Amino acid sequence: MEVSMIRSSQVNLRSNGDVGLFNLGKNSSAKICNLKNNYSEGCCFVHLKMRLKSAVNFTLRASSSVRSEAIVNSQKDSRITRTRRVDGAKLFVGLPLDAVSSSNTIKHDRAIAAGLKALKLLGVDGVELPVWWGVAEKEAMGKYQWTSYLSIVEMVQKLGLKLHVSLCFHASDECKIRLPDWVSRIGEQEPGVYFSDRSGETYKGCLSFAADDLPVLDGKTPVEVYKEFCENFKSAFSQFIGSTITGISVSLGPEGELRYPSRRRPANATRGAGEFQCYDKNMLSNLKQHAETNGNPLWGLGGPHDAPAYDKSPLSGGFFAEKGGSWKTPYGDFFLSWYSNQLISHGDRMLSLAASAFKNSPVTVSGKVPVMQSSYQTQSHPSELTAGFYNTANRDGYQDIAQIFSKSGCKMILPVESCSSPGSLVGRITSSCREHGVDVSGESVGGSVGLDQLKKLMDEDSLVDLLTYQRMGAYFFDPKHFSAFTQFVRGLNQPIRRSKDVRMGDGREVEVESLSGSNHHMQTA
Repeated sequence: MEVSMIRSSQVNLRSNGDVGLFNLGKNSSAKICNLKNNYSEGCCFVHLKMRLKSAVNFTLRASSSVRSEAIVNSQKDSRITRTRRVDGAKLFVGLPLDAVSSSNTIKHDRAIAAGLKALKLLGVDGVELPVWWGVAEKEAMGKYQWTSYLSIVEMVQKLGLKLHVSLCFHASDECKIRLPDWVSRIGEQEPGVYFSDRSGETYKGCLSFAADDLPVLDGKTPVEVYKEFCENFKSAFSQFIGSTITGISVSLGPEGELRYPSRRRPANATRGAGEFQCYDKNMLSNLKQHAETNGNPLWGLGGPHDAPAYDKSPLSGGFFAEKGGSWKTPYGDFFLSWYSNQLISHGDRMLSLAASAFKNSPVTVSGKVPVMQSSYQTQSHPSELTAGFYNTANRDGYQDIAQIFSKSGCKMILPVESCSSPGSLVGRITSSCREHGVDVSGESVGGSVGLDQLKKLMDEDSLVDLLTYQRMGAYFFDPKHFSAFTQFVRGLNQPIRRSKDVRMGDGREVEVESLSGSNHHMQTA
């Protein structure tokens, strides 16, 4: 796809899909405007070059035909037509997970800047930015480096977009961001700070919930360190909070979600429901104490011996069996109640500290809850139980979850993939949220749910009041996908006339070379 404009009143744009309409005001003198996509082996490159003598006003609108047109408007009083939703849910788009890299530099800054402009012109309400503990506090406890993140927030502010910030106290294999170096060094000396499964394999993507209130981080507890991080972030970004930054989500566990890392599986393990993550020394100590308090010390020696391994059928092994399964026994209830309460207590601590840190700030605080739909049709719901949700065919495990969100006045983020399945687990979760007055927003990984389905979810009377579409990258700006996304956004919006122009400064040249690396799939937070 390529567009060139050379002092012409009208230039046609042709591509394999709809890409939109650009309007330029008369006060601009465009010498060259070139937009093209180049594909090379392993990478998707997006190039956007503009050389302008003076300010240019333009907007991008979806076209219903394969052929779109770029038009230079000769009217003196030029007003651009933009789109904005009058009612319904707000739409945000996630920035790349590694927008700020592990070395604390902005990756593809010009690409991000151009992408932000495109989203603004489409009528998207805002963007989501992951802020990593392992980047901002990488070198030493209390040594914060916010410069790169501040630069991105300033980009967002200048375009008039809103921003939701995800404070990530977890690691990401996908973008190769680990926990802070100083935390990893502690973990090498004391692996008990991490979760461990039955075989003794540790999970280094987040700290064990059982360590929350233990002084394992150079004399401080993880909760204290997390809270100081939130408070320092609030201080460093105070000029943006409430104006540009309107939402904060806090990491609650693996990949930011409130759950145990139960589904970490070998490559050939495709059928399992995951394993219980209760074998690090602090979890075992809590379990032992709980069993002794309840008068059954033998129940505190470890997790269920008859629970299946990662790669086994969920109903094998006996614990999750439909008939005679151990999960129905007094021991099963004892263990599952304890295991779930550890998760709930951790979630309560994290939501409370975030709500406290941003108290009296005009931002919405939220946290992610997964929807473990696998094996939901069974009586025991194995995937939910290993993830920490004591929810079965005969027991509602989400009342207590909704209650901790309500207690702290926090919003719950759910994956919209699950919201699109009527009569599924999400109905139970959202019902609990309604009972406790908890608002729900959605997050979608692009491509996993059709855009038509997402539109239905974003109607005025929909389940969610805000959708974050994940995530900006090579796939997102692929011509075929971006064309469909443009149509999706236009379908949400109603055209309105505005006099406010979106300006690009005099004589500037914007060139976007690469929006992501070799991966063409969406990243998830």
